[in-house]
Amino acid sequence: MTLPDGFIKMLDGLGPEYSALADTLTDSAPEVAVRLNRAKLDRHGLSSLPVTEGAAPVAWCADGFVLKARPAFTLDPALHQGLYYVQDASSMAVGAAVRLAAAIIGEKNRPLRFLDACAAPGGKTTAAIAALPPETFVVANEFDPRRAAVLSENLSKWGRSAIVTTGNAAEPWRLPGFFDIIAADVPCSGEGMMRKEPQAVAQWSPGLVESCASLQAEIVASLWDALTPGGVMIYSTCTFNPVENEEIVARLIDFCDAEPLRIPELETDGVLGAHPGYMFPVYHFLPGLVPGEGQFVAMVRKPLITSGGETRLPRVQQQTVRVPEYLDGDYVYSQDKDGRITALPAAHRALAAAVAATRRVRQAGIEIGTMKGRDIIPAQPLASAIDLRHNAFPTAAVDLDTALAYLRRQSVTLPEATPRGHTVLTYGGAPLGFVKNLGNRTNNLYPAPWRILH
Repeated sequence: MTLPDGFIKMLDGLGPEYSALADTLTDSAPEVAVRLNRAKLDRHGLSSLPVTEGAAPVAWCADGFVLKARPAFTLDPALHQGLYYVQDASSMAVGAAVRLAAAIIGEKNRPLRFLDACAAPGGKTTAAIAALPPETFVVANEFDPRRAAVLSENLSKWGRSAIVTTGNAAEPWRLPGFFDIIAADVPCSGEGMMRKEPQAVAQWSPGLVESCASLQAEIVASLWDALTPGGVMIYSTCTFNPVENEEIVARLIDFCDAEPLRIPELETDGVLGAHPGYMFPVYHFLPGLVPGEGQFVAMVRKPLITSGGETRLPRVQQQTVRVPEYLDGDYVYSQDKDGRITALPAAHRALAAAVAATRRVRQAGIEIGTMKGRDIIPAQPLASAIDLRHNAFPTAAVDLDTALAYLRRQSVTLPEATPRGHTVLTYGGAPLGFVKNLGNRTNNLYPAPWRILH
């Protein structure tokens, strides 16, 4: 791999740590890391997973581990069960920032409201969910509808209720003062991904850096109005240059009176601070200095006293449907015109309606299933839900070969004593997914778009 001359010159101007970065990008291989879904593991009485055996912990993420080698993730049912997420270790830093942001804001007499404005494929969103109180109202937005489909799948597997929207993050949100915490992992020139993605090398140019910085400034300005007074914004990129990083943060400080915040959990060996000339706390992750790819993270707080309005929550009509209470907790169930049933925490209904008035909603809460006559055909996100009641359905434990056959959407054979009807297959002590046991055969209900293809 040959790096662009302009990129190498840019690195040389950033200091000795960055001068050595060019050799790291061309002569070393990326590390592989995973982050455990602690809430789901605890729910099913699991303390660890085989994938992390012998792995090294990530300094800034208690549930993050750097693996010795890359396993065949696709053939590990635990990945499909949402028991862990494959995520670059540097990207896990956003979870530490979200945890601190929630502590700074403190308790309110309502659920916290969190927005991941550029969310696909969902790694940082799931990290944020893990760092937030479980009752938090979470919105994950993605511009590209195809990437939004992947985002929905990954959030469903993670197992917490979330709203997935599609839309341009740079367009006005029309939700003044609505969100307590906003994470903006903005589109960037991708310098930090050059070890992993040849396209990042091929596309790099000074013009791309300037173009990305312009878009980043638009996104941040659009999101700022949607942040509540005293709220926290977490800004991140996978780039090294100050144009896309410190300069954007400086604009928030200079023009929006934003207060830059330290993230002590990220002040660890190998993580660098701001480039010369910038006197506020930011965090640069460089390959070779940390076991991950390039990442930049900064956190700022909006003044407590600001001009602007506040979003009024709409009145929500009680259009709910009575179904078995499949979930533990205070959920309300609704049914759309196609018979699809979803569950949403009762405290989130008006919040979800407010978001739906401004954005196209792809997913609203946890998909329960589809009404067919008098029957409900359960959906895979219900099996993945952390709050699924332990006795909601009969269960049948399966071995690895059967689990993989199920994930390929093939027919599976159940133990003879398995009751007829909808059954949850389990593997390793956690739900895998639904089948309908017909006695002489089973219908595999795993979603076709999610199936293993090899």
